[in-house]
Amino acid sequence: MGPENEVRSFLTSRRARITPKNAGLPVYGGNRRVAGLRREEVALLAGVSTDYYNRLERGNLRGVSVNVLDSVARALQLDEAEHAYLRDLARAANATSAVRRSASPQVVRPAHQLLLGAMPGAAAAILNRRMDLLATNQLGRALFADIFSSSEQPANLARFAFLDPRGRGFYTDWEKTADDAVAVLRSAVGSNPDDHQLSSLIGELLARSDDFATRWAAHNVRFHCTGTKRLHHPVVGDLALTFVSMDLGVNPGLTMLAYIAEVGSTSEDALRMLASWAATQEPRTDLHLSPSPNEH
Repeated sequence: MGPENEVRSFLTSRRARITPKNAGLPVYGGNRRVAGLRREEVALLAGVSTDYYNRLERGNLRGVSVNVLDSVARALQLDEAEHAYLRDLARAANATSAVRRSASPQVVRPAHQLLLGAMPGAAAAILNRRMDLLATNQLGRALFADIFSSSEQPANLARFAFLDPRGRGFYTDWEKTADDAVAVLRSAVGSNPDDHQLSSLIGELLARSDDFATRWAAHNVRFHCTGTKRLHHPVVGDLALTFVSMDLGVNPGLTMLAYIAEVGSTSEDALRMLASWAATQEPRTDLHLSPSPNEH
């Protein structure tokens, strides 16, 4: 997962998906050896020399300007998430090792624990970039009960989806959930190339899940801010929940994730039943899985 390899593979994969016709370029002859654009065509569209673009695609983003990155993003027709990922890769390439080591440990603050507890109608959790579940409120713990009881630990949304057999039953739209999880982890790599625990997680998933490996090879990234998640909970059955993901600015790398049900829906009834069930279990208003002091 070296930064140069990430850059090379990402740019190559984005170039391969765009045809000259898509890019508004004329096509001469019928013996093209590549399905997508040639490097010189991307360079033309981006307004840089072919030699310079070749340097970028070899994985060398050191010293590249924001204007050039933006031009390459337009040439490759990157969406917002892909554009942000390319910028993250460039930022990582130009950061010193000292700057990388200066990142703050990802510890859940007491105020955020209180905020989780103040949302009794939502199943809420705090995650890190690796999708580890660091903290939940009572309803969140009930919703993710199978993940916390899984033999695949630490509790992690991607690990559960790909490695626990119950994952496919829990996530009704498993294929989409799997795509989203891989895209989120791919984005995390762009901004955290020196996160050894992230590298270890991805290595584990690559070694143990062909489904993960296939998706990882596609180099897709995307934002995962809001949408609908369809779940099948072993206690209350089917749920269709709206999720909202919010970055915790004072703790870079931590995200609060909340699941809510539409008012008057059967999912709202099911979520209430789940809250009642959770209240009968061992009292535990939140869960804090403390990361190691050296976590970045």
